[in-house]
Amino acid sequence: MPLSEKKTYTADEFLALIGETNKSYELINGEIIAQAAPNILHQRISREVTYAFNSFIKSRGGKCEIFNAPTDVKLKDDTVVQPDIFIGCDPDKFDDHKYNGAPDLVIEIVSSNRSDDFTKKLALYKSTGVREYWIIDPENERTVVYLFGESIGLNIYTFDMPIPVGIYDGEFSITVAEMI
Repeated sequence: MPLSEKKTYTADEFLALIGETNKSYELINGEIIAQAAPNILHQRISREVTYAFNSFIKSRGGKCEIFNAPTDVKLKDDTVVQPDIFIGCDPDKFDDHKYNGAPDLVIEIVSSNRSDDFTKKLALYKSTGVREYWIIDPENERTVVYLFGESIGLNIYTFDMPIPVGIYDGEFSITVAEMI
């Protein structure tokens, strides 16, 4: 993959390049960033949270869909990310390869990229219109939840506390400790 030809890329250039590899990359503000493989605890949490959300969404017969990495999300012309988990509720934003625009909910599970999740991605998700952003932090056994929609807020939950899902007006909650 010829990544050194340019210093920055557009989303279209990036997507054409990554089609040639099976490695995981993201494009943030034109810069290509390689992603490390997640550990087993990360994958357990991802699996169980996805399952719980998927069951809830199906039980409601809603239009929202849940996806895991490595599904691409094109946030803007120079930014394509692969959130650990995301929920998109606008069917018109899906094409055959990616979600185009800000998902309604993004969940990142902290692994080796602590500062990215708590700073770079926080600013990125907030500025591009994500309504709700969760950072599940296994090392500190807590989840930080940012609400960016009409009711802006920040909440911190320990793994044994139920986390109400803002995009569903608290009708559904997740307790991380019950999933690991």
